[in-house]
Amino acid sequence: MNFDTLLATFEPRLAAAFREAFDEIRSSVVLARVIERLERGDVNGAVEAMQIEPEAFSALEIALQEAFNAGGTNAVGEFPRVMDPKGNRVIWRFGVRNPVAEAILGDLSSTMVTHITGDQREGIRQALEQGLARGANPRSTALDVVGRQNRVTGRREGGVIGLTRYQIEFIERARLHLASGDPDLMNRYFELKTRDKRFDRAVMVAIRAGKPVTGEALTKIVGRLRDKNLLLRGEMLARTETMMALSSARDEAMRQQIEAGKVQAQDITKVWRSAGDSRVRHTHRVLNGKSVGMDEVFQSPSGALLRFPGDPRAPIFEISGCRCRLEYKVDQIGAVVRRYRAEVV
Repeated sequence: MNFDTLLATFEPRLAAAFREAFDEIRSSVVLARVIERLERGDVNGAVEAMQIEPEAFSALEIALQEAFNAGGTNAVGEFPRVMDPKGNRVIWRFGVRNPVAEAILGDLSSTMVTHITGDQREGIRQALEQGLARGANPRSTALDVVGRQNRVTGRREGGVIGLTRYQIEFIERARLHLASGDPDLMNRYFELKTRDKRFDRAVMVAIRAGKPVTGEALTKIVGRLRDKNLLLRGEMLARTETMMALSSARDEAMRQQIEAGKVQAQDITKVWRSAGDSRVRHTHRVLNGKSVGMDEVFQSPSGALLRFPGDPRAPIFEISGCRCRLEYKVDQIGAVVRRYRAEVV
């Protein structure tokens, strides 16, 4: 299985696990408890009542672990066939239970979940405060956050649970523009790439009539905007986290071979390979084809240093949505000669 196939396999799994986690959180919310706290003015209590807890993301952590394991196995599978001085084939293996590998995976997993839960609590708190500030009653404010129940499916839909706080701000601004009645502000709706174009006509009619979009029409438009942004959020998170897991595992797999004495770091060269299309960020197009030693880093034109694509130590603007990969080249002749000399000595 090549790297692109790994991405295509595990990215949808992480995205699905992300959506399922928030579907479960949304469906588990006891609305009355949230409303009761909002009526008391206890916004923090309302946030806690939604129980955005790390345990809710166990399926997402399992999907990340599977991607990590597959990434390490994939790396050793790409190693060339090498014979030792005695004519025995060198066997490349990835130890997923290796303490260093477990520590890397644990850090990736905990960082991911901590970021998601922290950002969620902050975003939900912000949405509740905005709802109350604009004069919405506690029940309406709570429904805007947790979503409204579909009469057919019985499931909650819409709401902001699962969105980043920046997406929540973006959607609230769109809602305010549509409800303003100001043609210039309302026209900004048509600039939104995540809007549902089926509502374009209704918005245009309101603009021409010089009226704001209100009531159920506004609720539906904003609801669809939330749904599309949630889908985008899941896809972007899945791509970024999958890349970090696969690339981190591949790097660790190489280091395990070095630690085992099967190859030396000086015999390994890392070559940056971009996805090769128009979606590749400029800095990574520049890096395409560049090579460095195993213990060296790539320097992006932005100044950022990356050990590999999706490096969790790199700035988010260099790794978010990245689809690049590394090609590891092993100097087979050099490796055999050095191993032979070591045995002779």
